[in-house]
Amino acid sequence: MYAIIDIETTGGQPTQDRITEIAIFIHDGNQVVDQYNTLINPERPIPFFITQLTGITDDMVREAPKFHEIAKDIVQLTEGKIFVAHNVRFDYSFLKKEFSDLGFNYQRKTLCTVRLSRSLIPGLPSYSLGKLCKSVDIDLQMRHRAIGDAEATAKLFDKLIKLNQPAIINSEDALLPSNKKFFSNEARTSLLPPAISKSQIDALPDAPGVYYFYDETGEIIYVGKSINIRKRVIQHFNIDVKSKKSIEFKNRIADISYELMGNELVALLFESDEIKRLKPHYNRQQRRSVFNSGIYAYYDQNGYKRLTYQKVSSTNPPLIALSNHFKSKDFLFHKVAKFNLCQKLCDLYKTNGACFDYQVHQCKGACINQEPPEEYNARVEEAIESFTFENDAFVIIGKGRVAGERSIVCIENGRYMGFGFVDETFSASHLEDFKSAIKPYNDNKDIQQIIRGYLRTKHRDKVIIFE
Repeated sequence: MYAIIDIETTGGQPTQDRITEIAIFIHDGNQVVDQYNTLINPERPIPFFITQLTGITDDMVREAPKFHEIAKDIVQLTEGKIFVAHNVRFDYSFLKKEFSDLGFNYQRKTLCTVRLSRSLIPGLPSYSLGKLCKSVDIDLQMRHRAIGDAEATAKLFDKLIKLNQPAIINSEDALLPSNKKFFSNEARTSLLPPAISKSQIDALPDAPGVYYFYDETGEIIYVGKSINIRKRVIQHFNIDVKSKKSIEFKNRIADISYELMGNELVALLFESDEIKRLKPHYNRQQRRSVFNSGIYAYYDQNGYKRLTYQKVSSTNPPLIALSNHFKSKDFLFHKVAKFNLCQKLCDLYKTNGACFDYQVHQCKGACINQEPPEEYNARVEEAIESFTFENDAFVIIGKGRVAGERSIVCIENGRYMGFGFVDETFSASHLEDFKSAIKPYNDNKDIQQIIRGYLRTKHRDKVIIFE
């Protein structure tokens, strides 16, 4: 049994918007046997542009039931049935969110008629409901109303079932075993983007690397990395209730490729470089630096070298960049404790007098001019030195892409030089030997931060230091 569903909403974001109408057609695999339709009071104003699109006004829903009043009807109608919709991720996301707000975990197997149509009627110019119905001669009445769109989807579903049935099918049979298997497989993959097949997902490796999403024109629209490519790609396609933009992104994915990197560090470095090189549309946030807060140093009027945190400026590079001010404050608190610095002189304690640490005898009094600037500044310099790599020249040797291979990340004069892959029998005693085995890549503060952060983890890579 199938519950063919369409909803109308106050907008495209399940986390913020609400359902204004729902229609459900129950299909037994042979024909529609029941239907349900109601307006829903969203308990908020309907935006003007939504009213223009759907024709549903605030007056129309004012006396309509609220979602919690019809939730039981929806549960009972869809119980034990496969949830079918045109672009099922959208409708299913909204209903899951509405039920979640009521404290109920709504779960159904899903089936997407966009994916079904692409599989059974390939080569059409568009698979939007309106254009698809026109292509297959379905009369679509009341477009952008739940009852009209759900009825058209039910008629489309009926056609798709018949297209997939063998010519010898008995007219009294709803679905033959082979037909059931096809639709069962489609239900398991219904949350995949319409153009992505299960075989493409199954072919992805359970290994570290960088993956690429392409649209129908072949343009790379997203670059990601993971220590397990297949698992991470599947996570992209899990149901969510984030936003219409997220749904549009997933539906736009038409192909996937990947590059094996062997380990997490190299995957991180390559991903960062690829995002800056390719500038994919959906990596917009990552195309810019993700390190927006920085640690800066300056001398005050009393000669003390002070540390502070502020927004990163392109004209004034920081000593070190971090993702946000919260991380910067936490970083400074750590350095204050480790190098016995003054909270007040690191902008972590606002006061006209002594800082809190001085009161508990952990600050030597630079905050009230008791400690000579020369002594205090020497410890500040030690702290600043700890911001950068502990060594100016070193290589990091990690796992390679295949057995018997190793990765090499090379740092010279405090700068990232690039990475490469060598046979595990490769032997070198000089930095120049390692440099000859790598491919050069650009150095930037994002890359520096990635390497510093990785070295602070409990990694198992081998680090060789050169004097």
